Amino acid sequence: MTQAGNDGAARPVVLVTGAARRIGAEIARALHAAGCDLALHYRASQADAEALRDALERERPGSVLLLQADLAEFDRLPELVARTVGRFGRLDGLVNNASSFHPTPLGTVTPAQWDDLFASNARAPFFLTQAAAPHLRATCGAVVNLVDIYATRPLPQYAVYCMAKAALLMATKSLALELGPEVRVNAVAPGAILWPENPSDVEARDAMLARTPLGRIGTPAEIAEAVRWLLFDARYCTGQVIAVDGGRLLAG
Repeated sequence: MTQAGNDGAARPVVLVTGAARRIGAEIARALHAAGCDLALHYRASQADAEALRDALERERPGSVLLLQADLAEFDRLPELVARTVGRFGRLDGLVNNASSFHPTPLGTVTPAQWDDLFASNARAPFFLTQAAAPHLRATCGAVVNLVDIYATRPLPQYAVYCMAKAALLMATKSLALELGPEVRVNAVAPGAILWPENPSDVEARDAMLARTPLGRIGTPAEIAEAVRWLLFDARYCTGQVIAVDGGRLLAG
């Protein structure tokens, strides 16, 4: 897959899940600026999704399709891929960004919490990739999954979330093996990017930054650039997980 240029070639098409807000919206902006047409999925943030679409459409009319779905509804997953291909005629990239994140202290975990965390963080990315695979093979496209540095180390009180992200990390490696050589599958593992606006967390934030070699919180734009690089430029990378964490994991 190559980025669109000014030679009249068809623009690459990327489906991004969880694209209405935060990191997902920044990924959408970065890919649109790189010349992509976009299918942007959202679940509940309709106003944010429509505002993002309108802003991008002002820059390049006809370049954005909005797709609303609850990724826990299995039948909606192949539908997202089908609607994207139906609109644009191709699919060059899939970014599995949508994620649920909430604590599950041991002794209080319910099956509903388990299902919610695994549905968005593991099951949906796997089955979206399965549905997208024939189209991605046709374009020699790529998949980028958003995992977490806590896919490889536990975060207290978040066992089920960590387990779900670990499953997505293994899916990244397994699907890279299954889909090569036509399709590359990689992942980005963000560190601290968007810290909660909670004064009580200041001490915890400062302690974390003291253990981070780069000494600061990252930005959504830095995650988006890593996603763009893996989609377009990392032509000899597959099955890899790129930690964008300021070196935070180095301190243990």
